[in-house]
Amino acid sequence: MDCGDVQCTPLVFLTFLQQQSCSSAELRIELDSLARELKLTQDINGNGLGLNIHEEGELQTDGHFCSSSSILLEGLEPRAALAWPDNPADEEALRGVAAGLIEIADQLERSVMAQAAENLTKKLQKYSTGLWKHHLALEVEWVKKQGLGPVLDYLPQEKVIMALTLTLVKGVCEHAPLLLRNLFSTAVQFINPAVAR
Repeated sequence: MDCGDVQCTPLVFLTFLQQQSCSSAELRIELDSLARELKLTQDINGNGLGLNIHEEGELQTDGHFCSSSSILLEGLEPRAALAWPDNPADEEALRGVAAGLIEIADQLERSVMAQAAENLTKKLQKYSTGLWKHHLALEVEWVKKQGLGPVLDYLPQEKVIMALTLTLVKGVCEHAPLLLRNLFSTAVQFINPAVAR
């Protein structure tokens, strides 16, 4: 599995957020809801993670099948094509990439990240979602300029940018969990060009 692939970015991002310790119960609920929204589920046989493309609905008394508005709107809204790996080794590789990003994020200056997360939270609450990507990019750039130390200099810059972005998103969502869905989408769009480099 190539976890530098653009298709893999949402999976790495979601895995990163799920593996981080979460002090906010509301954020944990939002993460679980996002995972369900993306139709990511644990295989009931314990064979790893799977993706439910379509769940079969029950036949109703009026002769129609159950349906949800998400099925009716399918194809009308942009969605990431997520598919958890079938191979346990690929699944482990995905978790390994997320763990590596967590390690990078842990090396970052805590006070700088806390200040950047607070600044970004204020901006996101003030501006429309159309401007979020711009504000996210500005905060990532600001954090990079703060001098993160020689430890991160040897790491690939796209991984540093990804770790900074994910750490900022987690910091924002710890303070404002309801921003998770829109910020998740914004961060995936922001990270994808960095991954493609």
